[in-house]
Parts: sequence; C-alpha cells; structure tokens
Amino acid sequence: MTALHTTSYGDHGSRIVFLHGLFGQGKNWTQIAKALATDHRVLLVDLPHHGRSPWHRHFDFLAIADQVAELLSPEDPVVLVGHSMGGKVAMVLALRHPELVARLCVVDVSPVGYGKVSEFARYIEAMQALDLDALSQRTDAEEALEEAVPSPTVRSFLLQNLRRDGGSWRWQMNLDVLGADLAEVSGWPEERLAGLAAYDGPVLWIAGARSDYVRDDYAPAMDGWFPHNRRVTIKNAGHWVHSEQPEVFVEVLRRFADQGPSAP
Repeated sequence: MTALHTTSYGDHGSRIVFLHGLFGQGKNWTQIAKALATDHRVLLVDLPHHGRSPWHRHFDFLAIADQVAELLSPEDPVVLVGHSMGGKVAMVLALRHPELVARLCVVDVSPVGYGKVSEFARYIEAMQALDLDALSQRTDAEEALEEAVPSPTVRSFLLQNLRRDGGSWRWQMNLDVLGADLAEVSGWPEERLAGLAAYDGPVLWIAGARSDYVRDDYAPAMDGWFPHNRRVTIKNAGHWVHSEQPEVFVEVLRRFADQGPSAP
C-alpha cells in the first residue's frame, strides 16, 4: 500500500502528529506546526483521499486509522491531534492502537454520528460539476463556485485542493468516494469498535464556542470511550477553531502536550 504523504517540522522534543478534517490536507496545520516546532517534532499527515496521499475504493475510518498507525511506533508514542474527520480518525487510532498514543487531542468533533451532510454534499456536487477543461485561471473556478459556496472563506478552503498539472486542472480530493461515502464520513463506527477497551490515556477536547460539534449531550459517548478527558472551549471560534484562534489554540495544546505521558 502506498504510504501517506507527510511533512515534518522540528528536530527535537516529543512528537506531535496532526490529522486534518474533511476537504483539508496536512498543510492546513502549517502555522500551528511552525509555532510548536521550536520544542517538538511535528508531523503533518495528508489523510487518504486528500492532499498528496493515495486514494482507495471506499472511505473507512478503521482502515485509515490503521494506515496512520503505520507512521507511528510504540517506542516513541505521540501526542495525536485530529480536527473534525481527522479527530475521528485519531479517536479510532487511539482505541485500536493505544500503545502508539501518549496523549490525544480531539478538535471540535465527538465520537457520534452527525446527520448534517447536505451542506458537504452540496460542496462536493458543485466541485464535481465544475468544468475543469474550461478553466483558464483559478479565479474562474472561484466564480463558478460562488452560488453553491457563498462563503468566501469556505470557497478559498475548498479551492486549495485545485491543482494544475501541466496544462490541466484537477482536484486533489477523491470527490467520487467522499461523495458516495459521505454518510460514513459523518458517522462514527460504533458497532465495529465494539469489544475494544476505552482509551486509558489523557484526552483533551478543544471546541469552538460557536460550534455545536461538541455538546453536553455527547458527553456520555466521550466519557465512555475516553474516560480521562477534559474539555476546553475557545471563545470567538467556530468549527475551524485552530485557524480562527491560532494563538490561543497553540497555547492550550502546548500546555497539554508538555504535561508528560500520564498527567490528565
């Protein structure tokens, strides 16, 4: 199996590994990585179906978590950080391979299934409908997506995945699989994880105050799978809390990462 694409920063200190969300790529964490690289070894991962990593026939949280696990070693357990979809991959990895994860940080997502997929489906349909052969420059794509994706911030985020190879444009994301398996992406593989023990290491949940992906009614699921957790909610931030409040995010994460292997 082709290895996942990664980018490294820093050459000493404990190891921190970042997993991005849906439609993202490892480089979304670059600002955070550079801030932490002064005293940590940081690894940014492109998850399957995204960035420069390989595509598969289906989206599968367990298979993706196992593929990320191949990058890690029990001799050097990591602080594993995952946002949204990447947060679910991180949670599954910690449950299936606890010896690889010294500490877990989950960013604005919970171990539950979410029913709200229509917005993401609309984005995927709009990107698939784009006539790439007719594009002369990136601004043509931005204009074509404006109706389906009215937010300039979201539009810019999606268009980071549009690449020009030679004279042709292409999407780095596997839009066909992400669209077909969107219910899996937004779900949580509860039944397939049955029988696994809860993750016994320290867990930090970082949520955005303006987001509803981490709610009090999800606490039983969070506590059940991850009993040693605490939650931090960052003001003036939504779902993309690490890009909306990067300085606060780095400070919170740094304190958690530097506590050692077993402190809660």
